[in-house]
Amino acid sequence: MGAMMGGGVGLTIGFIFGSYSIIRGGAGPRGFLATLSQYMLGSAASFAFFLSIGSIIRTEGEIPIALQAAQMHLLPPKIAAQPQGSAYATMRARWMMEKQRQLSEVDSRKVAA
Repeated sequence: MGAMMGGGVGLTIGFIFGSYSIIRGGAGPRGFLATLSQYMLGSAASFAFFLSIGSIIRTEGEIPIALQAAQMHLLPPKIAAQPQGSAYATMRARWMMEKQRQLSEVDSRKVAA
């Protein structure tokens, strides 16, 4: 997208400055059209290059929604499924840690009061 925008801006700027240069100094030995097209294409190439780099830097890491959907549908999941017993043990351990934390908070409130 940045390259297309840069190309359009570059063609316009090349047309403006190329026309001004031709009016001011003449077309030269190659003629009007060849000189103007050289200005326009050179300007379009440089603008397209820099705006495409800016576009890449700005959108780094973002994936279009259609590609995200295809990736989720076609690729295997990144997290491997755990056996049911392992997931239950992890959940139970977290519950116990939470219960101990709550009990220690209650005890610290009783001591402070």
